[in-house]
Amino acid sequence: IGIAYDLGGRDIPGFNQLAYFGARDFVAKNKGVKIQELQAALSDTDATRAERLRLLASAGANPIIAVGFTYASSVAIVGKEFPKVKFGVVDDSTVKLPNVLGITFAEHEGSYLVGAIAAMKSKSGKVGFIGGVQTPLIVKFNAGYVAGAKKINSKIKVQSVYLSIFPDFSGFNDPAKGEESAKGMFDNGADVVYSEAGGSGAGAHKAAIAKGDVWSIGVDADEYFYPSNASFNEIILTSMLKNVNVGVLDMINSMAKGTFKSGEKNFGLSNNGVGYSTAGGNIDPKTKSTVEGLIKDIKSGKIKVPTKM
Repeated sequence: IGIAYDLGGRDIPGFNQLAYFGARDFVAKNKGVKIQELQAALSDTDATRAERLRLLASAGANPIIAVGFTYASSVAIVGKEFPKVKFGVVDDSTVKLPNVLGITFAEHEGSYLVGAIAAMKSKSGKVGFIGGVQTPLIVKFNAGYVAGAKKINSKIKVQSVYLSIFPDFSGFNDPAKGEESAKGMFDNGADVVYSEAGGSGAGAHKAAIAKGDVWSIGVDADEYFYPSNASFNEIILTSMLKNVNVGVLDMINSMAKGTFKSGEKNFGLSNNGVGYSTAGGNIDPKTKSTVEGLIKDIKSGKIKVPTKM
């Protein structure tokens, strides 16, 4: 199994590490299967990402998991060069090849839940959203968050900011800018800020600790348990869980069973693709009951969560 990581890599908790966990879970039950990994670099271009995929394919990796939508154009090229190799692209469904699967997630559904939690916890009636890079994917997080907050409090005010604009991806790895943006929101009255900004989210946690009596919301995995966030635990309200491991394992299993299908497979609340964390005990029973009710209504179709602002 080949894994081409996005920025950050396996050792930093988050969606790269979760992709690895999905492959690891398969390997644990299938002796003789190995994982080959290649790391991304800040200087990456479509050409260098394509070469990374070629190296994995040439070394015999099959399937290959490309972690992140930045690999889409590279997979579109390399997928044609290696038609017998199956590729899974996390967070993208634009590559239309018979050997490529887009592993996507209903981030808006998970964000809706933490938006509702933010609104229930907010005392000021003001909350914030920090996106790493302004792309349709990150806007989807924002849209769900705003809708969830307004479901609880129709008059709540949501401040939103993106740290960089596509194709500049620096907003995913700029804790200083994340801290500055969160500080501005807190100073402007917000008392809960949700960050979908990769490594920049640590800056929002730092700003929350400095401000005091405010909350920060994490993303992807349960940030309460990140070793790097140990000093921020008291202000981490919840995290929007994006279970990349579930999608990756599902794709690998389908190949092993001979049931692989190209196209797109989406993972949301209905198939354990997204959720929210309760680590740290900051979600009280009443809040949890309300959120579980929202989950039920989303699953049934009673609540339609928007994907655009």
